[in-house]
Amino acid sequence: MSHGELSGRVSFITGASRGIGRAIALELSRRGSDLVLASRHPEELHAVAKECEAGGARARAVAIDLADTTSISAGCEQALKEFGRIDHLVNNAGVTGDGLLLRMKRADWDRVLLVNLTAAFEVTRAVLPGMVRGRSGRIVNISSVVALMGNPGQANYCAAKAGLIGFTKSLAREVATRSITVNAVAPGFIDTDMTRTLTDAQRQKLIERIPLGRLGLPEDVAHAVAFLASQEAGYITGATLHVNGGMYMT
Repeated sequence: MSHGELSGRVSFITGASRGIGRAIALELSRRGSDLVLASRHPEELHAVAKECEAGGARARAVAIDLADTTSISAGCEQALKEFGRIDHLVNNAGVTGDGLLLRMKRADWDRVLLVNLTAAFEVTRAVLPGMVRGRSGRIVNISSVVALMGNPGQANYCAAKAGLIGFTKSLAREVATRSITVNAVAPGFIDTDMTRTLTDAQRQKLIERIPLGRLGLPEDVAHAVAFLASQEAGYITGATLHVNGGMYMT
């Protein structure tokens, strides 16, 4: 049995097999939460679940294809059956399909919107009734710094991540009377598989645009999510927490 501020809670995290999702899973489990980990990569998910369980948390891996509605509802049903409740939902899964708009195929637009935005709607819709009945819950949507500043070659990704911020605000207003908070975290450029494809020169150029002079770590984002899931953040809702090293300031 894990003891911690989130003890007795259950957190559902999408895109939990690597990068930011994995860091969020480890951080929430360290604070005592049990976990439902979802992604399309069952083997990697099981490895993350084992890491979380090593710290005393209960963790279940659920294979979900977020581009498939049937897969989402089956996965959410399985999660609810397993633990009986979901207290925190972290919509973290994301894909990119970069290209200049003039050359972007409709399929790349659709897939990025589907996984980054529509899947968050579907997963939230599946777990929200339990939160409403229990009159408590925390929903955290992982957006991106590019939702606010734009990025050439990422019209689809930026649109989806900006859409998550609007979704966050609307939902926050809808469920506030049930003591459920809904917030977004907008990471800047984080040192993950997504940014490791950059050349050294590209990386250097990027770092020059960040006042703190480094790429973020997945843990930097995980700490922000853990704060929003905590009791201390009970009076924060509809907010976007920027974790970007000062790259974009509001």
